[in-house]
Amino acid sequence: MQKLILSFVVFTTPLVSQAAGFGLAEVSGSGLGNAYAGGAAVAEDASSIYANPASMTYVQGMQAAGALHLIKPNAEFNNEGSVAGTARPLGGEGGNVGDLAFVPNMYFKMDLSDSLKFGIGVNAPFGLKTEYDRTWLGRFQGIKSDLKTINVNPSLAFKLNDQLSIGAGISAMYAKAELTSAVNLGAAERTSKVEGDDWGYGFNLGAIYQVTQDTRLGISYRSKVEQHLKGDVKFSISNGPTPNGDVKADVALPGSVSMSAFSRLNDTWDLMGDITWTRWSQFQRLAIYRESGALLTQTEENWDNTLRYSIGANYHYSDAVTLRAGLAYDEEAISDRFRTVRIPGNDRKWLALGAAWQATPTTKLDIGYAHLFISDTKIDDNQTTAVPLGRGRVQGEYDASVDVLSMQLTHNF
Repeated sequence: MQKLILSFVVFTTPLVSQAAGFGLAEVSGSGLGNAYAGGAAVAEDASSIYANPASMTYVQGMQAAGALHLIKPNAEFNNEGSVAGTARPLGGEGGNVGDLAFVPNMYFKMDLSDSLKFGIGVNAPFGLKTEYDRTWLGRFQGIKSDLKTINVNPSLAFKLNDQLSIGAGISAMYAKAELTSAVNLGAAERTSKVEGDDWGYGFNLGAIYQVTQDTRLGISYRSKVEQHLKGDVKFSISNGPTPNGDVKADVALPGSVSMSAFSRLNDTWDLMGDITWTRWSQFQRLAIYRESGALLTQTEENWDNTLRYSIGANYHYSDAVTLRAGLAYDEEAISDRFRTVRIPGNDRKWLALGAAWQATPTTKLDIGYAHLFISDTKIDDNQTTAVPLGRGRVQGEYDASVDVLSMQLTHNF
């Protein structure tokens, strides 16, 4: 089982997170075409297990769904007055920090009785990778930042009556992180690499209320997951002023609340909407300690809670083909004042399109595409007075955007 989990983690390599902070919105292939609008109320197929476990009461019979997301972020830094680290050359602008990535999801649902349903989802709700040229001007503040997660989420749903369904699940989340940067020795440089991993646990709750025959409301809650990462720090020059050794760091992956609505307007049109609140304010600083308890490095983060707004529509072109569209606005958790080179994100505007094809009575194919317009991202991280030698000042602006293509196959047994 451990080898299977690690294989999935290696495959799940998101580059530049697609939601606020280091969140990933790509947890469903069928939902992308609507920009994930109405996620807690749509209840279209087994991939809705993550958005709301209560949705399983709307999915007929035994069903499996598998999705693959191709994510192509672009992010380039433009220097506007940066300063080199003490006694070191400035360096370049770092190149494009994004590259093509592949993120899979898998879901399974079955009936335990007419009213009780069981399901399990495997996905990657958080992830990040930014990587600059090793000689870039901000190398003393960060070169590579890599976070991979996998969430295994068994769930139960119960239909209380014709109007109300409830659900609950448990999350077992594996996280693996790597941070590299250059170390300023004055007359020379070396590289440090910090790695750590851990399993953390949380839970999720959900409910769907059928207001009328054609309209339902959904609400879901996901708890935070505490990760107590343990690993090591290694330096490219082992006999330097600081030794290699074991390290540890605590990271809270945030909780969230989603409120959604779905309405079938007529035989042709569906309308859905969603508001999701995420408690990113729990991430105030990133502190890495040696096993002895001595502080190795600390970065003040001071993130803010965020809201994500989305609206979407389905057009039932025929009994076999459904066309989708969606818009979303996704707030960033990081303010200009506390932005670092490791996560150069900003507010995102989503434009999404998709289609579903009922290929056979038991098999459905979904495809979705989204373009994310990312607001211009300013940074001014001044660490010229850092101890023992200055890490320089990174001042400038990032130009960024993201393209996402998703495919999902859903099959009823």
